[in-house]
Order: sequence, then C-alpha cells, then structure tokens
Amino acid sequence: MPAPSHRSLLFLSSVQKELQAERRALKAYIHADPLLSRFFEVFLFEDTPASGHPADQVYLAEVARCALYVGLFGRDYGFEDGEGVSPTEREFDHATALGKDRLVFIWGPDTGRHPKMQALINRASAQVTRRRASTIPELTAALYASLVERLAQQGDIRSSPFDASACPRATLADLSPEKMDAFLSIARRKRGYSVAPGTPLADALTHLNLFDGDAPNHAAVLLFAREPQRFLITSEVKCLHFHGTEVRKPIPSYQVFKGTAFELVDQAVEFVMLKLDRAVGTRAVSNAVPVDYEIPRDAVAEAIVNAVAHRDYSSTASVQVMLFADRLEIWNPGHLPASLSFAALRRSHSSVPHNPLLADPLFLAGYIERAGTGTVDMIALCAAAGLPTPEFRQDEGHFVQTLFRHWLTPAVMADLGLNDRQKTALRHVIAHSRITSAEYQRLTDTIPKTASRDLDALVTAKILRRVGVKRGTHYILEERK
Repeated sequence: MPAPSHRSLLFLSSVQKELQAERRALKAYIHADPLLSRFFEVFLFEDTPASGHPADQVYLAEVARCALYVGLFGRDYGFEDGEGVSPTEREFDHATALGKDRLVFIWGPDTGRHPKMQALINRASAQVTRRRASTIPELTAALYASLVERLAQQGDIRSSPFDASACPRATLADLSPEKMDAFLSIARRKRGYSVAPGTPLADALTHLNLFDGDAPNHAAVLLFAREPQRFLITSEVKCLHFHGTEVRKPIPSYQVFKGTAFELVDQAVEFVMLKLDRAVGTRAVSNAVPVDYEIPRDAVAEAIVNAVAHRDYSSTASVQVMLFADRLEIWNPGHLPASLSFAALRRSHSSVPHNPLLADPLFLAGYIERAGTGTVDMIALCAAAGLPTPEFRQDEGHFVQTLFRHWLTPAVMADLGLNDRQKTALRHVIAHSRITSAEYQRLTDTIPKTASRDLDALVTAKILRRVGVKRGTHYILEERK
C-alpha cells in the first residue's frame, strides 16, 4: 500500500477536564497504530502552544482545517460562554456548518448526564450515527472500525465486502442447482431477470457475481448452499415468543431456523405471524377471505428481511426475533452505515446494503427493494394499521428494530394520567388480551365499587372497550386508527 501524500487532520472534541485520559489514549492509539498513523494526525487543544489569539478562535480554526471531526460526549457539558454554550457544542456546530465528516461517540451511561450535554447528544443523534463506549478499549475499537470503514469508502485502502470474499472449504458441489432453478423462476417472474431456469449452476453464479476467483463466495453459500450453516454457523435465525413484556424463563416457544437467506426469512416471518392475533373478514370485496393481523405481515417481513440482508455475517452472533405481548423486536449483529442516521430511516434515503452481493438476489426475488424505502414502507404500514411508529436503535453491537402490537406503548401510558391500579390492569390486558372486574379487584386489591369506577373511566377515555353483558362482561384494549 503506498503511503499517503499527507495525513488528514482529525479534530477530537470533548470536555477536556472530564475526558483528559480518554483524549490522550485515543491520540496515542491512532499515532501508534501502523495503519491509522499513515492517514491521520490528531489535534488536541491542550497540545496547542500558547498564543495571543482567543481560545475560541484557535479551536474553531482547527475545526475548519480538519478533515474529520470526532466528538466524544460524556457526562459534563463544560465551561459555558456568555451565551451559555460550551466549546464542545461550538465545535460540533462549526463542523456541521462546514459540512465536515463527523463521528460521535457517547461515553458512559445516560444517568447523571448534564441536561445540555444530553440535548447535544439528542441533536447529534438525529444527524449522524452515534456509538457508545464505557471503557478505553471499547472506545479505541469503535473508533478503529469507523476510521477503517471511512478509509475503505474513500478508496484509501482496498477491502472487499465479506459477502464477496471466498467462503473457506466451500465448493461448487456444496451448492444446490435445484435452489438456483427455483430462484431463477421467481426472479424471471418478479423482475424479468434474463437468466432462465436450467442454466448451468456455474454460469448462473457467474452472472450474479457469486464467485471469488474459482471459489463460491460467502453470498453464494448464504443463498444457494444445501446446508449454509455448515460454513457459516451463526447465519441461523433464533425466534423466541414470550407471553409477557420481558425476557423471562421458561420461554414458551423457542425455535432456531436454518437454511438459505430466503428460507430464513420465510420461516421467521411464519413463526411470528402464527402467534399474532388476527381478524378474519368476509368475501364482500373479493373471493379470498381477508385476514388482518395485529401487525401487518408486510411490515414484519420487511423488518426480518432487513436483519437477514444487512447483518454483519462476520459476527459470532445470530439474528434474533423476539415476540413479546406488546411488541416485536428484531436484533441483528452490526451497525448502521456511517453515511446513514436513525433520523434518515424515517424518510426516503439512499440504499446502502451491508452485503451488496447478498442483497441483489434478494431484490431479484422480490424480498427487498433497491430504493432505500424499506423502513419508510414499514412505518407507513404500521401507521395505516393504527400502530405507533416503529423504533430503531443501536444496542451493544446490534441494530434493533421494534414494531408495536398496539398503540398503548409505555410512553403513551405514561402520558394518560392513570392511577397505579389502572396501569396495573392495562399491563394485564397487554399480556392477556382482556380483563374482568373480578380480575381487576384481585390484581389491585380493591372493592367492586372502586374496580367499576376505574374501569368505567378507562372506557370513557376510549382506552378499554366493554364487551359482553352480565357475567360475560370483560374489557379489551380499544382500537385506535
């Protein structure tokens, strides 16, 4: 690899007093690393020699000169100027205004964080992907991964995606011509794909760029191997169903699905749909009997295929699908690309596949689109079903998608002004779909008159709906469209 003609300036922004040791550690790490030291020079304000210029002029000038801004946001907000703004916030805003590439790392737990620093974190999170760290090794590892990804995107270093590299030990004999023919039939019908069923396996793989030299690459194995998990053990999908709202043992239903990427998506979607409540309609509109699930099937499929298509297959973790009484969570190993933010997922955005050679056949088979509309479609489908907006978050090396089963989320419940008895009852309804007056009295240790008054208030507020008469009376969650 040729040495770069010059090193890019990396501006490290944080509250100096609070994170002095971490700042020093990051600079020492980058300057000592054989790869990163060839490309980056770190600026720390405390290393600047004394001058007659005001401090704010010095650090803002260095922000303007830098190629990359790195924000390390901790607990403290730092010194505030006459306008109540800290140097850390000034630096972030200046880098933003100048269009600098920015990386943001959140240091430590959220508890005890200064309100202004929390507000800065919230604002930064809407613009860039943030990562968390609580130890210096975690911080250096996260920064290293981000910087290497940036160098690869810029073409400063060459690295092929994991799915494009040869799969060790895999040969053409390990792939299934029958699975390829089934795919080609679907791809021709769905997308008008030019390669016909019956095409020799090697030719079809070549057309899909699924060879690395003479060997099938990882994408080929994930898509068309007879037993993909022989080569990529953690490419399986784990599906769990809990009756409550937390992870608790024993687990009522737990299945581990194996197979190709197509089969994993199909099996995981079916697992979820079989456990969701569904309402069967009539043939008034068409000969087919319509079935409405509490979470739209297309939204569930979109979330699961996102996890399978965009996960980090070099990780030792698996995709995990967890269905709770109030929500569906899909966890996949990996992070959002540096070019995307969580806010961008809520609007039309560019398509940035983590595994481009895996994503292309999934597109041809109609599992995904190439327009970056998947999360937008998921949000729209849930809104049309009267459900809250799906949530996206990063959690300890996993990208997490949450789809809600009804509108009464914890955040909504907190804003309803309910007493503790009513909150307890609603949690019972979420877990068991219904509640009776007798159950209300037993759960909350109240007399019939109090139970009746509380339940009537929930009905009046259109939170619960009364069903049945006399002894058959019970209460269910009201629908909201």
